[in-house]
Parts: sequence; C-alpha cells; structure tokens
Amino acid sequence: MSALEGLRAEIESIGGTALAVSADVADADAVFHAAERIEQECGPIDFWVNDAMLTVFSPVATITPGEYRRVTEVTYLGFVHGTMAALRSMRPRNKGVIIQIGSALAYRGIPLQSAYCGAKHAIRGFTDSLRSELIYEKSNIRLTIVELPAVNTPQFDWARTHMDKQPRPMPPVYQPEAIAEKVLVVARRPVREYWLGGSTLATILGNVLVPAFFDRLLARRAIEGQQRDLPVSTAREDNLYEPVRALHKQRGSFGGEASTRLIAVPGPIARGMAVGCALAAVLSAGYLLGSFAGSGRKRLPAGIRLTVRQR
Repeated sequence: MSALEGLRAEIESIGGTALAVSADVADADAVFHAAERIEQECGPIDFWVNDAMLTVFSPVATITPGEYRRVTEVTYLGFVHGTMAALRSMRPRNKGVIIQIGSALAYRGIPLQSAYCGAKHAIRGFTDSLRSELIYEKSNIRLTIVELPAVNTPQFDWARTHMDKQPRPMPPVYQPEAIAEKVLVVARRPVREYWLGGSTLATILGNVLVPAFFDRLLARRAIEGQQRDLPVSTAREDNLYEPVRALHKQRGSFGGEASTRLIAVPGPIARGMAVGCALAAVLSAGYLLGSFAGSGRKRLPAGIRLTVRQR
C-alpha cells in the first residue's frame, strides 16, 4: 500500500486527484468492494484498465501446480473479476470503456512462461465472448484489448524463476510510459483491438502464417534470450504471493535498451494489411509463373500459319 500512497501523492503534487485502494485481484469480493469504494468517493467509473499480472520463469517440467494456479488466479481471473466489477458500475448508465492489457504472447506462447502465456490466451477468449454478449445487448459499453510487446517494468526483477540466470525480456523492449501514452489514446478512441510495437505485429501475423517456423525459432532463441548473464541470487524475493515492497518503481532494469517510440495499429487494419500483402504476393507469384510459362512456349517458324477448325 505504501507504493500506492506514494503514487497518489505524486499525482496530487502535479494537480491531479487520486484515490489509492489496495486489493488482491484474485479475490473477487475484494475487487468488487474496491470498485464500490471508488464509486462512492470518486463518482461513476468511466474507464477501467485490467493490467495485473504474475509470471514464473520455468520449464513446464519444474513449475509446480500451485504456481500455475496462482499465476492463473491473478493474470486471468484477475481480469475476469475486474471486468465484472466494471460492468456492475457501467451497466446502469450503459456507458464506459473497459481496456484489457494483453500481450503478443496471447497469440503465441513462448518457452519458460507457459503459465503466463496460457492466462493471456484465456483473457482473449473471455474478452471475445463478452464482446459478443455486449453487441447482442446493444450495449454502449466499449471493450477493447491492447496487445503489448516486451515492456521495461520491474516484473523481471521480482518474478519467480526456477532458472539459474536472472530473467530478462525478449527484445525489442519499450519503456512503460510509451505504453501508457498509447493506452490513453485507446481509452479515448476504443476499437476492438490494438497491437503495440512492430514486434507484436510480426509475432501475431507470423505465427498465423508459419507457426511451425515459430516453434523452432523460439526453441533456438527464446530460452537463452530470456536470461541475463547474471546468476540468480539466493536472497532474491519474488511477488508470486506477496508484494516485493523494495522494488516498486516505474521502470525496470533494461532502460539502456528500451525505446520510448512505438507504433500502435488497430488489429483489423493490421490484419487487412497482412491479407493485402498476401494477396499481392500471390498475384505477383502468379504473374511471374505465367511469364516464365509464356517464355518457354515454342514459336512456329516464320511463314508458317496454323489454322484450327472446329467441327
């Protein structure tokens, strides 16, 4: 709670108004009570962002059932509970925006993060189901999901790991404030889905086109690529069950390589671009094949005429 209070004080020091409310998102009742308090003290909820997450860096062979359960309860059910709380507030007014902070890993699982990737896949399925229900109800509540690339947050400093080396994000890495700016844009102009960063576009579209290639590519690069050349300290704390209070900060340990510039593309536009490129490639290939076939035809000697009669 001290980190939230520090953030509240920072917001108020620059003229804003903030309310710090702490809750474990895995506890549905705690989330509902937090939302009720927010409404009582701040008024109706216009925007709700689900962003809580946990991960464990580990091969499937060494992660425990309890760790899978905890990651799923926070990273998946936390989004479910948050969405339900937001709907309780927004439905009476038939107005509001719910933003799910997703990941490129919601489309393409990677090694060493099976629990997190599974939860992110589940968030996308849950969100798609709810979206159809809201459309059926002719609701004015907007629901959008933002798929993120790797972000330089403290998660790599406090996530639980069973590896010998310290975790790190798969590059390219982006600064959290760059993500926050794009999420603000999404809140103001929500569409079905946004993909942030070129690596997100490449991961999602590439996995659709050549998933087996990605299986092998990630096997070669993503295991060592998610580990630093530094050993894990025996005194390392993790946030799987309790907060790591000393590490609360905006940025993580990878500021030297993190970028503050990234693209934001609505998912439908990105898919349309991909389809257009694929069609262009097919048409170009067809044209080239036709040209090669035409150049290989034998021509009749000069002065000889070929006549074909139909009967």
